[in-house]
Amino acid sequence: MSAGSVGSYLGVNPQSHTVRKRGNPSVPDSCVPRPRRFLVCEPRHFAVQYAINPWMRPDEPVDVIRALDQWQALVETYRAHGHTVDTVNPVPGLPDMVFAANAAVVVDGRVFGSLFHAPERRPESVPYEAWFKAAGYEVYHPESVCEGEGDLVPTGRWILAGTGFRTTREAHSEVQEYFGAPVISLTLVDPYFYHLDTALFVLDDGHDGNIAYYPEAFSPGSREVLARLYPDAVLATREDAMAFGLNSVSDGRHVFISPGATGLAGQLAGRGYVPVPVDLSEFHKAGGGIKCCTQEIREIRS
Repeated sequence: MSAGSVGSYLGVNPQSHTVRKRGNPSVPDSCVPRPRRFLVCEPRHFAVQYAINPWMRPDEPVDVIRALDQWQALVETYRAHGHTVDTVNPVPGLPDMVFAANAAVVVDGRVFGSLFHAPERRPESVPYEAWFKAAGYEVYHPESVCEGEGDLVPTGRWILAGTGFRTTREAHSEVQEYFGAPVISLTLVDPYFYHLDTALFVLDDGHDGNIAYYPEAFSPGSREVLARLYPDAVLATREDAMAFGLNSVSDGRHVFISPGATGLAGQLAGRGYVPVPVDLSEFHKAGGGIKCCTQEIREIRS
C-alpha cells in the first residue's frame, strides 16, 4: 500500500498532512508539533550477519540499495516536517550501526552512552561517542548493559525503562542517578519485542503526555503500571505491533509510522494525530524500524 493510499484510508490528505473533519472534527490542543533534532546513520554496511533477536535470519539476504532508498526517504520526510537531521558516518563491519537509537539516550543535552548486550554490537559505541564528543557533548559510560533509546524512553516527566532481554535493571539505577529523573522500570516478556521501543512509543512528551503501546509485550505488573500512568493510552494489537507500528516517532502531532500498521494509524488519526507512513520494511529483517534508526538529541528546553 502506498503512502497516498494509506493516507486516504486514514482520512488524511498525504499532501497537506492535515486531518479531515470526520468523526472527530477538531485536532486536540495537545497535538502540537515540536521541532526535533535527530541523529541517524546511513545503512551503507547494513546486513544480517548474525542472529540476536527472533527477526534476524542470516540466510535471508538484505537488499542494501532498497535499504538505502528507504532510509533516505525517512530522512527527507523528517526534514520536510521541519526537523533537523544529523548523520554519523557508518563503519565497515558494524552492520547494525544504522540503528542509531541504541547508541545513547540524550536528555537536557546530557548523553548517557551504551554498553550493548551482544558482543557483535559493542564496537558501535565508539563511533557514536566520538560523534557526540566532536559535537561538544560529554558522554557517560554505563557500567551495566544498556542499549540507549532502545530501552530508555524519556516522556517529559520521567523515563520509561525496559528490561528483560537487553538493558538491565542495574542500568535503570544508573540512568536515574545520572539524569536525576524518575525511572519507571518495565519488564518485557515477548522476545519479538526485545526492546522497549518495539512495544511502546511516546505520542507527546509534555507534562501530561501520552503513549501508545502493546500490552501483551509486558509482564502483568508492568501492564498495571502503564494503565495507571497512562489511562488514555492508545493500545495496539499484536498485528500492528508485529508490523513495527510501535517503533514509531512522534513530534507531538505527526507520527512517522510503518505503513503496515493500519489499525494503529487509524486509532491515532481518530485522536487527532497525523500518521505519516514511511516504509522501512527492509530493516524489519534485522528487527528494526523507524525509531530504531532514529536517535533524538534532546536539548534543554527554554
